[in-house]
Amino acid sequence: MDLAPLKILFLDVGGVLLTNGWGHESRQKAAKEFGFDYLEMDVLHDFMFNTYEIGRITLDEYLDTVVFNQPRDFTREDFKAFMFAQSLELPDMLQWLIEWKKENRDIRIISINNEGRELNEYRIKKYKLHRCFDAFISSCEVGMRKPDPGIFRLAMGVAQARPEQCLYFDDRFMLVEAARKLGINAMQHQGFESTKTILEKLKNQPINLHEFNGRNEL
Repeated sequence: MDLAPLKILFLDVGGVLLTNGWGHESRQKAAKEFGFDYLEMDVLHDFMFNTYEIGRITLDEYLDTVVFNQPRDFTREDFKAFMFAQSLELPDMLQWLIEWKKENRDIRIISINNEGRELNEYRIKKYKLHRCFDAFISSCEVGMRKPDPGIFRLAMGVAQARPEQCLYFDDRFMLVEAARKLGINAMQHQGFESTKTILEKLKNQPINLHEFNGRNEL
């Protein structure tokens, strides 16, 4: 691949800037907090959550099937408040990225994330993610979710950028591989310091990620 200047930085949100919105650890905590069977809930979650993430059903419709499919001694409002409270900022990355963006105004930053609409809107507003993102390619809005190659192609179309002009970070290696198959420079986010080092080194020079093989095999 020819070296090209970095034009677009694509980032996942959950696992990179924030905790996952509704991952298995959060669901286990919910089962313990509200006193219901986690395994029973998780089977229903697996059936419904992808449909929620691509925007075909609302959060209330997801909860109707997964949690409130029987009488509960807690309210829907309390449960939703618990869900939203599981979204926390990860150390350092978001605040550093906001400052990095100010110094690299020629590079646009776009999220590519799998997220249901209500959780997505809450996280964007709560953590003021517009401070670092120029656009959001969210599964709930585009009707596709990673690793569908269509969501990456859509993101490049929105950015009007070629794959070699883009760099993508995701904490899940499978999704890194999905982006690489389309020719996108992609790396696994393994923590703030390693991602910071890569982005600092790439300022104002062509992308050449092979030098990072020791940290993040390509």
